[in-house]
This record gives sequence, C-alpha cells and structure tokens, in this order.
Amino acid sequence: MREMGLVGKRSVKGKRTTNSNHLFKRHPNLVMNLAIERPDQVWVGDITYIRLQQEFVYLAVLMDVFTRSIRGWHLARSMDQSLTLTALKQGLTKGRPEIHHSDQGVQYAANEYVKLLQQHNVKVSMAEVGQAWQNGYAERLMRTIKEEEVDLSEYRNFTEAYEQIEQFLENVYMKKRIHSSLGYLTPDEYEKKWNEQQKGNVI
Repeated sequence: MREMGLVGKRSVKGKRTTNSNHLFKRHPNLVMNLAIERPDQVWVGDITYIRLQQEFVYLAVLMDVFTRSIRGWHLARSMDQSLTLTALKQGLTKGRPEIHHSDQGVQYAANEYVKLLQQHNVKVSMAEVGQAWQNGYAERLMRTIKEEEVDLSEYRNFTEAYEQIEQFLENVYMKKRIHSSLGYLTPDEYEKKWNEQQKGNVI
C-alpha cells in the first residue's frame, strides 16, 4: 500500500460518555420485562458525543418509551451535571414520568439529578453496569440520531450543531419520521392519536 501511495483510513478514537466509577447510590432496574402501556410511564435517558471540527460536544436526550417522543434534550461542551440536568428540567416542563431509566453514569446517579426526580415523585431505575442492552431504547435512539443527522452533517461550530440538531429532534424526528413500532406514525401523531382515544374520540 505504501509503494502504491495508498493510505489506510485511520480509526478515529471516540469519547467515553458513561463513567459508572463513582460513589453515588446505585438504583435497581425497574423496567426489566415491564409492559409499557401508556405515555410517561417510562422515560429513558442517554448521552452521546458529537465531533465538531475543533472540539467534541455532548448531547443528552430523554425519550418517552411508549410514544418514542423526545421529552428533553441539551447540547453542551461539557459532560458535567448541567448537561443532563438541563435536559431533565426541560422534560419536566412537558410532563412527568413514573419511572426514569438510564445507565449508571455519574451524571444520572449524582445527588442533584436524583433529588430532582424524587421531588417530582419519579422512581429511579438503572441498567446494570456493562449491560448497555438494558437501556436499549435509549441506545437505539442515539443510534438513530447519529445515523440520520450527525453522521450526515459536518458542523462547523457549536452554534451550527445546536441549530441543526434542534431542527432534527423537534421537527424531523418528532413530526416527520415514522416508526414501524408506532404503526407507521410519527411520535407526535401517535401521541395525539392516543390522547384522543382516551377521550373517546377514536381517529
């Protein structure tokens, strides 16, 4: 390859977003084999990194499992507690889950985050360390965001990344992207239909 002037593509080292090496309380998995039957029964949260031209930024997202709706999100330059807290505070302006499920990362186990959940009478649930599949809904959401938005974009700076991700999450994902698991409706359509059915007005 060297003689022919060919250069192999170097693997790009990613960022680790889950630090479960901490002294905060561990919470049991409350959603294992749980039947998800209604909106706001379970919210799942996760964090991913996004590479810009000059830096890494971090995205925290909360999703309602039943409707696949985005409840809260935040993009920041740091993975400190304000990343997940801001996403949670945004979500709590829209509703309140019965259970909040995540990995055991320090951002989700930290006292301030757990205290805010408990103040809203939300049960805290966590996947076991090293068992990413136990937070599978959130993992799949992040994969969708990466494949359908992040990997197709070349953000020049933080502002551009924020604006494009906001457009994707709040307009494309919520209002245009259909899900086979939702009967080929968008999250927005599915939740509205479910709410109407509860009122006795079947669409």
